[in-house]
Amino acid sequence: MIDKRVASPAEAVADIPDGATVMIGGFGEAGSPIELIHALIDQGARNLTVVNNNTGSGEVGLAALIKAERVSRMICSYPRTANSTVFPELYGAGKVELDLVPQGTLAERIRAGGAGIPGFYTPTSVGTPLAEGKEHRDFDGREYVFERGLVADFTLIKCRTADPYGNLLFNKTARNFSPLMAMAGEVTIVQADEVVTAGGIDPECVVTPGIFVDRVVEVANPQQESDLVRRGVSYP
Repeated sequence: MIDKRVASPAEAVADIPDGATVMIGGFGEAGSPIELIHALIDQGARNLTVVNNNTGSGEVGLAALIKAERVSRMICSYPRTANSTVFPELYGAGKVELDLVPQGTLAERIRAGGAGIPGFYTPTSVGTPLAEGKEHRDFDGREYVFERGLVADFTLIKCRTADPYGNLLFNKTARNFSPLMAMAGEVTIVQADEVVTAGGIDPECVVTPGIFVDRVVEVANPQQESDLVRRGVSYP
């Protein structure tokens, strides 16, 4: 068995290159790997394509990565929420591209990519601008649009508990897209609130098995996005 622990978030993201496609877990604040994202900002990679449910809040985490103009393209479902100001401004200025994907379709595209399925048909988005230029097909009298599976060079996610071999447990809704993204990333990097000894997780409770995880870094007492936004923190 391989011990997948690394010493720090900086070490965990050190080899992410310019131009990489990066999936980042999180459903708003829930499950957002703040420390890994901030380490990626410090690392300096640019021209990234980022896959996430939204575009972050305030000027921390994903929003801070976008503010630093490290992201050239966002693939997401909710580019604008109550506390998201960075992305709308940069998008309006033509500094970042947007691929808008319905939330269920986004989840299925990630799942398909992780399962090695190149694409699938869905009725979602038929008759809207999101379906323009895509293949359409009729099944049993209903129109469907073809969507491609999504994969990434790197995946950054957060979990509650990990063991040295990369088996993961998540905290309730912080689970969200993370198990799917772990499967779809060529290199999956996890920050864990706690890393327990081997055998410290009941095998029946493992959500993501270690075969899908490449690096684990323990981040005890991780920062909370809502608290940082409330205090007006801007990273770096």
